[in-house]
Amino acid sequence: MLDRAAIDALFPSDLPEPAHWEQQYPPRSLPEGARVTRLGPSPTGFMHIGQVYVGLIDSDISRRSGGVYIVRVEDTDQSREVEGAVEQFARAFAYAGIVPDETLGTGDYGPYAQSQRVAIYQTYVRELLREGKAYLCFATKDELANLTERQRNADVPTGYYGRWALWRDASDDDVRAKLASGAPYVVRFRSPAAPGERVSFTDAIRGELSHEANRNDAVILKSSDSPLRLPTYHFAHAVDDHLMRVDLVIRGDEWISSVPLHLQLFSALGFEPPEYAHIAPLMKQEGKSKRKLSKRKDPEASLDSYIQAGFSSEALRYYLRGLANARLAELPLREALDEPIRLAELGVAGPMADLVKLEDISADYVASLSGAEIVAALSEWASTYDPELVKVLETERDLALRALAVEREGVDNPRKDLRKWSDFRPAYGFFFSSLFPLVSDPADERFGGLSPELVRAVLTDFASTYAWTDDSQAWFEQIRALVGRHGFAPSPKEYKKNPDAYPGSLREVAQTIRVALTGSTRSPDLWAVTGALGDDEVKRRLQAVSP
Repeated sequence: MLDRAAIDALFPSDLPEPAHWEQQYPPRSLPEGARVTRLGPSPTGFMHIGQVYVGLIDSDISRRSGGVYIVRVEDTDQSREVEGAVEQFARAFAYAGIVPDETLGTGDYGPYAQSQRVAIYQTYVRELLREGKAYLCFATKDELANLTERQRNADVPTGYYGRWALWRDASDDDVRAKLASGAPYVVRFRSPAAPGERVSFTDAIRGELSHEANRNDAVILKSSDSPLRLPTYHFAHAVDDHLMRVDLVIRGDEWISSVPLHLQLFSALGFEPPEYAHIAPLMKQEGKSKRKLSKRKDPEASLDSYIQAGFSSEALRYYLRGLANARLAELPLREALDEPIRLAELGVAGPMADLVKLEDISADYVASLSGAEIVAALSEWASTYDPELVKVLETERDLALRALAVEREGVDNPRKDLRKWSDFRPAYGFFFSSLFPLVSDPADERFGGLSPELVRAVLTDFASTYAWTDDSQAWFEQIRALVGRHGFAPSPKEYKKNPDAYPGSLREVAQTIRVALTGSTRSPDLWAVTGALGDDEVKRRLQAVSP
């Protein structure tokens, strides 16, 4: 083991002692029972919906207990960092309603990016080296590959441990010689576990768990020839969770196998470990089987896909909270958002992510909003994703409110064709002249095969006599009158009896008008639509196919 002077010479001369950091980041003054949670996204890609799911649980539990919710950017793997990822985090948290209490730029326990905490990590690495709980390792990539091959040939577990740890028991002379030659090295943790040893711990969700103790001498500080000398995730999380005074770590169940190493690190550093709660990942149905929602395979894994599509954040929060605690999915949305998430109610089987279910939830929520609330939320979304629509809503706000009132206001079962804000154009765009391409070709297939001459005749006739009335039955009589004048059957049933006698029925007449006014064979009630459009616009559209 190198002496203290040789160890200290490996680090900056002004590197603080552990007591400095303990004083700078003292235990928090919080109410009894308050929980300090953290989310640690890595800026190596887009924000996964699963991270938002965890963050939602973190935020809810900490805040309801009077605690603190932290977001710490875990950027130790800088070779894979994606430009703009950190900015995406802020956008995602704001949208999902889980803005952290402490994160980049705010809070007294920062910096909150691991790349800015190098001196802190080096202090504790140096301390472990001084105590003989860590050591320098000069093994090359080729040597490590050869080691793995020999282990496989010997039919023993692979890894860097015991007699297979090349530098674990190296002499001081060999270490000094390597240092003098300028050979790069990493710092490894000296695992205290004996072969076959097991460790037990209590998971806040899963109860008592038992695993084989970690035998590997894990790397805790990356290669000496790297510019920043960053730690590995395992070591950084132990130091950060201690100094940020995190006492509850909620994370995916893929980390359960790392708990034995993490407990060893906390013990070696003299820190009290946090409580761990390992949640099941979000799953996806694929045929008859289930699998984890994948960043690579599933577009809906990216939170940005929900933001861009225009799902309301309230609906998304309700949906995710229901996945966490099934009882919340049985409550009305606003009531469920006020109810606490309980760790004890999180299942150990992964909840199924279901976009269809989310769309239904979102449609129900939007249907509960007033027209003015919809216009406000829609305008906010469109300011980023559909600027043209923003201008339309500003200049034709009254028309937008009339359009949104169609089959929504004053009815028992309001329309639910707005599941997300990107649905507005296809569902309501036809109300706005600037968004509606006039149907001018009488041979358009949407007219259902009627002859162009008959289409022109019907629409010209309707335009010449049309007037809106607030009596829907009287209004519809104007369409019924066209039936006889142009030789259509008075009903589909009559037409079916003698199809050769008529060009169509009342249904085809109404459909012709519907297509001219809305561009679609399906639309809300025509009487309500024409009332929202106004007589002048109705006639303009009818006359577009009447040269």
